[in-house]
Amino acid sequence: MISGHSDQAEERLGVLICGHGSRNRLAVEEFAQLAKALSSRLPGIPVEYGYLEFARPILRDGLDRLRDQNVNRVLAIPAMLFAAGHAKNDIPAVLNTYSKETGLTIDYARELGVNHLMIGAAGARIQEVIESSSPLPMSESLLVVVGRGSSDPDANSNVSKITRMLVEGFGFGWGETVYSGVTFPLVDPGLRHVVRLGFKRIIVFPYFLFSGVLVSRIREHTRRVAADFPDIEFLEAGYLGDHSFVIDTFKDRFDELIEGDNAMNCSLCKYRDPVLGFESEVGLVQESHHHHVEGLMESCKLCESECNGLCQPPAVSSESSVSASHQHDHSHDHQHQHGAAHEHSHGHHPYPHANHPLGPDSLKSPDLGES
Repeated sequence: MISGHSDQAEERLGVLICGHGSRNRLAVEEFAQLAKALSSRLPGIPVEYGYLEFARPILRDGLDRLRDQNVNRVLAIPAMLFAAGHAKNDIPAVLNTYSKETGLTIDYARELGVNHLMIGAAGARIQEVIESSSPLPMSESLLVVVGRGSSDPDANSNVSKITRMLVEGFGFGWGETVYSGVTFPLVDPGLRHVVRLGFKRIIVFPYFLFSGVLVSRIREHTRRVAADFPDIEFLEAGYLGDHSFVIDTFKDRFDELIEGDNAMNCSLCKYRDPVLGFESEVGLVQESHHHHVEGLMESCKLCESECNGLCQPPAVSSESSVSASHQHDHSHDHQHQHGAAHEHSHGHHPYPHANHPLGPDSLKSPDLGES
């Protein structure tokens, strides 16, 4: 709980949906639609949203709007699939600062997490692509789930759990988990490994809430590998989007806050317990590293809805470098294209496997950290 002190006698609730933000305008529109869908489930309760970086409104804008509606207690719900750096550090740091400055009471929900609703939404997206393809025994298909990737091993392991639940739920012949950046294996090398298993069909499912640069990159790398292996059928499943089960999960997070049943699972949190390989990160200070890119997308005029990558430095060609720079978009691309050099130093703890041969070795650069 992030608490302030309200001097109003009558409690007036409001909800803030906390998003990461994207340079992709389609993703921003989809996020706004999700907030609208949740609002319809909460009649009489103001619902606003905000982003950590790139897009507007930023989190403080959303909080200001709620206060303008006389809200004195905010239920802040992170639109994060898993609890990694954004959910554990960046968003709470912004909310804590705002609460301290204004006295507004802010209660913080847990991430969407692993539950039957989110697995059901994922299953629905996979079922859609199966039904649109030619019949094939499920045992002859391999499922590849693509997670965002984090320097938090707990979050990465949860993607693997989603994969296994889907593999057993459908009865796929095999399942693998890859990541769009930060950790390993990345999409391209991961897919080039699984083609060796001999399956006739590979279904690639991006476990993402919305469209965006990373989903576009996943598709790009999938098609590149597919072109090199024409005898294997590659199918691209859609991302989660605003599936009704996703909205149901947001509503569950709201209900948990109201009922006081909002315990985050901290058993494998690297900031609380000495997780194998990450022992040095126990007790790190909770802080945000996104203030320098709040609302930055407004200055980008290079594309309309889907990001076309024109802001990408021309020297970047490998997936590891592309993933790293797009995962943490306030790298040198914005310095060159937006005319505003962001001289800053990050407090991100170094990821111990940044130089893994199947991962983003470009993260050894001090300018890049966890997305």
